[in-house]
Amino acid sequence: MLRSILVAVVALAVTVYAESAAGVRWTAPDGWVNEGSRPMRAATYRIAPAAGDKASAECGVYFFGPGQGGTVDANLERWKGQFKDSNGKVAAAQIAKRTVHGLTITTIDTAGEYSGMGGPMAASSSTVQGYRLLGAIVAGSGGNIFVKLTGPAKTIAANQQKFEQLLASFQPDK
Repeated sequence: MLRSILVAVVALAVTVYAESAAGVRWTAPDGWVNEGSRPMRAATYRIAPAAGDKASAECGVYFFGPGQGGTVDANLERWKGQFKDSNGKVAAAQIAKRTVHGLTITTIDTAGEYSGMGGPMAASSSTVQGYRLLGAIVAGSGGNIFVKLTGPAKTIAANQQKFEQLLASFQPDK
């Protein structure tokens, strides 16, 4: 009994307390499993597949250091280039800018055949059909934070509201 109460308290603490990097903090949505930090990532969240999808989605929150990681435009172009339409051309992308809690956030939404899996060491032919990217670049006081949610289009659509919730939670660390 005591052990189950302790587990519940720890789980609640993980859910309630925000993550942080670059002078910015945020809170992951309920249901997104925090897999912790990794090299170049402040956090990695695993998102369960939607009904009908076999693969889960992943949301990586990257921070490379002050002034590191490239410009907003360079990252948007790179992310767009990871998706091809049915004609093999770069897929269309919706890009927008907004301010949340005084932070400038630039977003991207694109879908198609995804070739960005596995990072720079992945085989060049590793692509997957029917994927979608919801991305954001948050201008923090200590540098840019890059948020990249990728996965099967149906799973991403089912989690779009949670992605918006994540973006709305970004605020300067006090």
